[in-house]
Amino acid sequence: MNATAEKPRPLPLEGVRVLDVSQVMAGPFCSMLLGDLGADVIKIEPPGSGDQTRSAMGFKLKGNDSLGFLNMNRNKRSIAINLKSPAGRELFHDLAKTADILVENYRPGVMRKLGCGYDDLRPLNPKLIYASISGFGQSGPWADRPGFDLMAQAMSGVMSVTGHPGSPPVKAGVPVADIGCSLFTVYAVLAAYIGVKNGGEGQYIDAALFDAALAFSIWDTAEYWGTGREPEPVGTANRMSAPYQAVRSKDGWFVMGATNQKLWLKLCDVMQRQDLAADPRFIDNPARLANRPVLIEELEKTFAEKTSDEWVDILLAAGLPAGTMYSYPQAYASEQGRERQMRMEIAHPIEGSVPNIGFPVKLRGTPQQVRRHPPLLGEHTEAILDELGLDEAARQRLRAGGAFLP
Repeated sequence: MNATAEKPRPLPLEGVRVLDVSQVMAGPFCSMLLGDLGADVIKIEPPGSGDQTRSAMGFKLKGNDSLGFLNMNRNKRSIAINLKSPAGRELFHDLAKTADILVENYRPGVMRKLGCGYDDLRPLNPKLIYASISGFGQSGPWADRPGFDLMAQAMSGVMSVTGHPGSPPVKAGVPVADIGCSLFTVYAVLAAYIGVKNGGEGQYIDAALFDAALAFSIWDTAEYWGTGREPEPVGTANRMSAPYQAVRSKDGWFVMGATNQKLWLKLCDVMQRQDLAADPRFIDNPARLANRPVLIEELEKTFAEKTSDEWVDILLAAGLPAGTMYSYPQAYASEQGRERQMRMEIAHPIEGSVPNIGFPVKLRGTPQQVRRHPPLLGEHTEAILDELGLDEAARQRLRAGGAFLP
């Protein structure tokens, strides 16, 4: 190590305690990101079964926990508490007094019925930031509906613009509503935490998958509000510029774009298709958008002369955006994927080592760290009780009261 290297700084959220009372994806992913930044995340799970993702997502290795669970719960400690019992509720209240942030994603009203809602905890900890993630939010006629990514994509309009014209309904291949809501919740939680640090009170955060999915629809909504037309699927294309999509080559497909007039003219030069530059059907971006099918047909006549890799190299050399169509295995194995460390291995007491998706952003001064493996169910119960200062008599009383068993 270089003797002049900077001394490592504390992680940004070191000393911040987060209670993760969530399951499946949106809540656990949100709290994992906070844990990656240094927060002490305590995952509160139902005894016996735990987070349903432990068993419901398949793709298991040696142990009982799925790879889905293992990829959303690093940097957490687990305690199993039966919130339906008075003793479990008492223990939860004691934990809430020590917390800075709480993230939950039960259906609206469930935490309140358990006596663990924001109004129950605020008197105990006025500085608590309480984030509720749900499918459709805490208000409105859909609030009580079960909320999953598929429903949010369908009911927000996202599925109406996904796929190809005339195709059956298609959802985005990745859970954009779940992950989007996680990210929006992280930004809201951190903003609220800054407010508390500046002398303010805690607050309640109402996050919804439906709202998050709609927030992603900038181009589609712009088209609708600007023209009055209902947006339709455009496949891999972009509704604001053309050409900008996947195109067929001699041996398959690749993606490319000429998103302004300068790039369009350069593309015509590189392809030696000056006839396209002079064609009134393609003279400017509005014309190219209006005539996109025939435009792509013309381009693919020339793209068919070379392989995808050849065209990508040619276009990139000319300063035009282009890229290869990769599968996930290819993306992780690529030079860029390896350089960006987008696959990492985490030591685990049962699995030995488990693959995890790498940190999606890189902080140079306080880089995220893997400090804890994804926890076994209830793995840290005794240690957390120690931190609360509970003696053996208190623990026996909690056990007798059903705090740790259904």
